[in-house]
Amino acid sequence: MSKTNAIRMLESAKINFTLSHYEVDENDLSALTVAEKIGVEIESVFKTLVGRGDKSGIVVFCITGNSELNLKKGATASGNKSIEMIKMKELLPISGYIRGGCSPIGMKKLFTTYIDETAKLFDQIFISAGVRGTQIRICPNELADLINAEFADLI
Repeated sequence: MSKTNAIRMLESAKINFTLSHYEVDENDLSALTVAEKIGVEIESVFKTLVGRGDKSGIVVFCITGNSELNLKKGATASGNKSIEMIKMKELLPISGYIRGGCSPIGMKKLFTTYIDETAKLFDQIFISAGVRGTQIRICPNELADLINAEFADLI
């Protein structure tokens, strides 16, 4: 596997992480399936969502794989009146990543990012490595420090 931007950034920052690889089913890109394939609880697998705030523009949210982003909470956390999710066709041009392989690390720009506060319940969480079929296992505090993210109640 070639290194993704996310992996390169982690290595250059000398952050401890491990990779978990799994077989991709293009018909099922759900976080639940990812959790099952890598053998971890779904609450420790975080999906990366990209939204647009009415005041701030692009905002990134990382939430547990078994939950949905509460748009009101996302707006409040990010200082917006409202948040709407970007359209799928916008994901690659904005983030540099595709659906099912979007990582909060190594996007085209360092967007304002919020990680659901439940991440702090875990020593390690899983996020996409920037490609389908690979997850990064990382300390949530180290992740937040690397991408200048804040923890917030998002679900």
